[in-house]
Amino acid sequence: ADFGTPVKPINRFVDRWHSLVDRVLGQPGPHRIAVVGAGAAGTEMVLSIQFRLRHLLDKHGRQDEILEMHLVSKSSRVTPSHDPGVSKRFDRILDERGVNVYRGTAVTRAEEDILVLSDGKILELDEILWVTGASAPAWLRESGLDVDENGFINVHDTLQSTSDIHVFAAGDTANVINFPRPKAGVFAVRQGKPLAENLRRALVNRTLRSFSPQKSMLSLISTGDKCAVASKAGIVAEGTWLWTWKNWIDQRFIQKYNNLPEMTEEAQPLPQAGLANPEVLKDISAMAMRCSGCGAKVGANVLTRALKDLSPLDRDDVLIGLHEPDDAAVVEVPPGKVMVHTVDYFRAFIDDAYVFGQISANHSLSDLFAMGAQAQSALAIATIPYGIEDKVEDTVRQLMAGAMKVLDDAGAALVGGHTSEGAELALGFSAHGLVDKNRILRKGGMVPGDKLILTKALGTGTLLAADMRQKAKGFWIYGALESMLLSNRVAASLIYEYDATACTDITGFGLLGHMVEMIRPSGVDVDVNMNLLPVLDGAEETIEMGILSSLQPANVRLRRAIRNHEQAAQSNRFPLVFDPQTSGGLLASVPSSKAEACVRELHKAGFTAAAVVGEVRARSDYLEPVMLLN
Repeated sequence: ADFGTPVKPINRFVDRWHSLVDRVLGQPGPHRIAVVGAGAAGTEMVLSIQFRLRHLLDKHGRQDEILEMHLVSKSSRVTPSHDPGVSKRFDRILDERGVNVYRGTAVTRAEEDILVLSDGKILELDEILWVTGASAPAWLRESGLDVDENGFINVHDTLQSTSDIHVFAAGDTANVINFPRPKAGVFAVRQGKPLAENLRRALVNRTLRSFSPQKSMLSLISTGDKCAVASKAGIVAEGTWLWTWKNWIDQRFIQKYNNLPEMTEEAQPLPQAGLANPEVLKDISAMAMRCSGCGAKVGANVLTRALKDLSPLDRDDVLIGLHEPDDAAVVEVPPGKVMVHTVDYFRAFIDDAYVFGQISANHSLSDLFAMGAQAQSALAIATIPYGIEDKVEDTVRQLMAGAMKVLDDAGAALVGGHTSEGAELALGFSAHGLVDKNRILRKGGMVPGDKLILTKALGTGTLLAADMRQKAKGFWIYGALESMLLSNRVAASLIYEYDATACTDITGFGLLGHMVEMIRPSGVDVDVNMNLLPVLDGAEETIEMGILSSLQPANVRLRRAIRNHEQAAQSNRFPLVFDPQTSGGLLASVPSSKAEACVRELHKAGFTAAAVVGEVRARSDYLEPVMLLN
């Protein structure tokens, strides 16, 4: 829907929910909220939202404000896929709670503050939430796979596609032809184990196992107030004890994702792969001995096929690039401009080559932006894991598609690069930018009285280390990835607009290391308030677990620059000033009179973590230039 708040995907709903709460608490009532979709999820959602918002309004002394809740059901009854007894219970509960229910009617039009229903009713609203049933994405029909009338992939009992045995599908995206079931989470999660088992069996040439789902399911639907309605096989019950049971089941399920076992077992040799044909097996056996030197390059045909659908940005000042490749690229430097060069390169920390390509490009371009330059061109440096040609080709394509998305957004042309084989995926760029001679922003230049602004939250080092150990929660890593995917280009432009006197990007040496690089040429001292440092969700928790980046010990040696080291070390945030950042934010000194306005503009531009974190002081007689305050 173009208007309102979609509840799915659920990982994005949390932020949207917080925004909705802020809007409700930020203005006087009445508050008119509609939930579209009256299945179990929608019914549970409308009651839970009502309960939570009423609690928050009461907490803020706003008990008298009207909270108007609406539930739109396309079916003639709520919870239509459940036992009629469940619907009757919720009819009563919804009526008791004052929820307006519209049965047997669909939404025909949605605008910013209204819903038009098929029976002619028009609802004037402040908030709209969409909790409609599972629907198949359009690309499934376009994939060529056999799908059912609703667009879901038809699969055998082994969870293999009925039209391609090399494709497996499970959960809401699949229709098990011999066992059709409703699109419900309880059926989806039960397919996880047989899917994993059959994927392993297919890879090692073993007979696949058939999956037979349960015929009925236990349904537990919350009524929002720590009570629940349960049903199974025609039996319906209601009570607080059922909510306690539901909560225990839910918490136990989530803990399986959070408390993962240590990876201590050594890898065992695999039997001959079942999905690999003889030609592939021959290629795999040859990988044990690969050449070095120029013999380690990725083949030209592989590169050509991988890049054929990717079009680098066309710039007039790129005289020779990938459009007409030669031995080297040739670029032109316009009059009055100087060229800025930088290089960065690191191993992959995520198995999504497309996302990794974006982050690597962001990280590499950041040095240019920190110096006030505009990106002009880049050369890629990639290491691709050994593999058969079609797998290597796919990796290169995804890697460079992600990178070129960032390069294109930055206005930079990819003009060439080098790819070689190696044990692990890695990517970097030699990036080149242009800047006016008199507009170069240096690390030195901080002026006493300036405020220090940090544009992104800290913590990628400890979070990625925790992720490697399976100790990080999914939404922590999701938040870290979102931060790393945020380019510093716009932030750098805003900082320059607000007359920044010095700037650098925070990367491998951590906040303290890069800050010291600014302090030394500026000849100043700085005070940093650790309580004001923006921190990624989960970073303090992983530090408390003792999980730190392998680069942390080297960065900690710079503690000699901290005047109040022993006192500062008592703070649980102290390790964060040494935490190495991947695609970290900018640290800039901005005149005190302009700092708050600069931060406001950064927030508007999407840098919601940006904050004033300290102040520049005149150089003192102390040897250590940094004070870390609590």
